[in-house]
Amino acid sequence: MIQDPILLNDWHAVLPVSELDEKNGVAGARIMGEDIVIWRSGDQILAWKDLCIHRGTRLSLGEVRDGDKLMCPYHGWTYDSDGQCVKIPAHPEQTPPTKAKAFTYHAAVKYDMVWVCLGEPEHKIPVFEEWEDDSYRKILCGSYKFNAAGPRMVENFLDVAHFPFVHENILGTQDRPEIPDYDVVTDENGVTASDIRVFQPNPDGTGVPNWVTYTYKVYRPLVAYFRKEAEQKFAILLMVTPIEELESLMWMWMVMTHGEGTDETLRAFQDEIALQDLPIVQSQRPELLPLDLQDELHLRSDKTAIAYRKWLNNLGLTFGTS
Repeated sequence: MIQDPILLNDWHAVLPVSELDEKNGVAGARIMGEDIVIWRSGDQILAWKDLCIHRGTRLSLGEVRDGDKLMCPYHGWTYDSDGQCVKIPAHPEQTPPTKAKAFTYHAAVKYDMVWVCLGEPEHKIPVFEEWEDDSYRKILCGSYKFNAAGPRMVENFLDVAHFPFVHENILGTQDRPEIPDYDVVTDENGVTASDIRVFQPNPDGTGVPNWVTYTYKVYRPLVAYFRKEAEQKFAILLMVTPIEELESLMWMWMVMTHGEGTDETLRAFQDEIALQDLPIVQSQRPELLPLDLQDELHLRSDKTAIAYRKWLNNLGLTFGTS
């Protein structure tokens, strides 16, 4: 396990609840170099180290028994929801020793995602402002696997000046690449950048080029958000799962008040955007995000990224940074 106290004591979106259901209530995942098993015990969703204490077999290969117990696939050792082994089939007369216990972590469900904390949670799972509003249509996009550091991926999400070049004729145009000045505030809630204006070729589906205004927020080191300020509301919650320092998954909840297009069509649009970003982010050097502002050049249009780097530095984040 990678030892970074900021991320160890933070919540990380790991996988959709639907994926757990598709796998008969048991799924494996990896966070910060640690293999974990996520499984459903009755109404609870639990996260443990993916390890049977007997012979080190992955519990994620096992199965749920009696609705609330997890059985190892190797010798049938069976664990209750507290992680205690309660059955050793080869010795049915023997009470399992108390040290025959799984290593347990914190797990929670929020926004139809399983979130895991490997340490002791120091913050709540960030609030997704639009989630409880039934007027919003909700589409989960991802996961997108990047061979890149999580903070590099978040910073790319915050960067609108690349729209005319990486996402030309979709989110921007090289004929109008200018980014007017905007406001950035850093406080106890993270970083908020408001009144960010971008000229886009077709911002509302009418085919008429126009300016679009965004608000961006960074809630936690690997959780960010933006909202398009328009009559038809559109927002994205970005969640980056840190697998290793240079390997990450990116998930996005895309929500909107308008209903044009199928879920598949809208998801394909976001897939295209992510796949355009992927080679750019994977190519960045240094691979770890520099927190010393003297290490790279910065412009006025980089104000959100500058604030993000300063905030991470003040937090003391070492994972994915240099």
